Amino acid sequence: MPLFDHPEFDHHRQVLFGCDPESGLKAIIAIHDTTLGPALGGLRIYPYASEEEALTDVLRLSRGMSYKSAMANLPLGGGKAVIIADPHTDKTPALLRAMGRLVESLGGRYITAEDSGSSEADMQVIAEETAHVGGLRRADGESGDPSPFTAWGVFCALKSAVRHGLGRDDLEGLRVAIQGVGHVGAHLARHLHAAGAELVLTDVNREALTHLAEELGAEAVAPEAIFDADVDLLAPCAMGAVLNDSTVERLKAKVVCGAANNQLATPAMAERLMARGILYTPDYVANAGGVIEIAWQRREDYDRTAVMAHIEGVGVTLDELFPRAAREGLSPATVADAMARERFGRG
Repeated sequence: MPLFDHPEFDHHRQVLFGCDPESGLKAIIAIHDTTLGPALGGLRIYPYASEEEALTDVLRLSRGMSYKSAMANLPLGGGKAVIIADPHTDKTPALLRAMGRLVESLGGRYITAEDSGSSEADMQVIAEETAHVGGLRRADGESGDPSPFTAWGVFCALKSAVRHGLGRDDLEGLRVAIQGVGHVGAHLARHLHAAGAELVLTDVNREALTHLAEELGAEAVAPEAIFDADVDLLAPCAMGAVLNDSTVERLKAKVVCGAANNQLATPAMAERLMARGILYTPDYVANAGGVIEIAWQRREDYDRTAVMAHIEGVGVTLDELFPRAAREGLSPATVADAMARERFGRG
């Protein structure tokens, strides 16, 4: 499919295809918008079934990053990178360094960081070839992993969603289903457990699932069963496009708020959730904590207290967004898109 006719193409500023025969690198970098600043977005390493599937993912994810940065009040645009490879078997230092050279070729218009399939250690290797990398270990030795900050932002978003969707200010006894208990999902589960929530967990990694369920006294279910769980809230924290024609109809939860990017399989799912009386929290608003932390890491005046206050502003944004959506009779996803596009000049 030609790029400019692709359904996910949204007047992206630049899309770069990169190949390095020696390392086996096959990568795509998409820069969606740079109105507010350089495009920041993670590097996803995944064994896509086809080049078209990889292109679809990187176009959607980069657009979401523009919206995320705008809604988080950051001086950044949106971008994303993908490498078509299995992160468990194909990832080598040579491949990562080749990716670093590809990022460097953009001259700072794109800043990469860790994402699904890539790690802080991988960013250190990429940084051998380019300075345009976020999420690195700081000089004092503290980890640059943004996952805990993403989880805290989702937790702040979740509290706002519970207030507006369920009419309650506490989480004690709230039943929450978490789909995906990797770095972010596990941190979120611990925050919720500490707040008194009852958890239903799932993950394709059975060992990680069992370990966390035992630690938190949570119920563990098979991945497909999570959509049928009798819960108040569903937190998608794995891959995207999980809210589709089938799963939306099965939900018992009255609120959706999670860390996964691109949770809606199609924009129409936002309307379907609203029609079913389910409050959807726009994913790129809820999961902005990590990008806020990475943006602050690049500042000379990094201050942890200021970072946490900025992240907690996610809840404040949603306290504005949810009532506006209700007043206008629109889904929160539609209103969030409009607010973001106003901020980066495409409204």
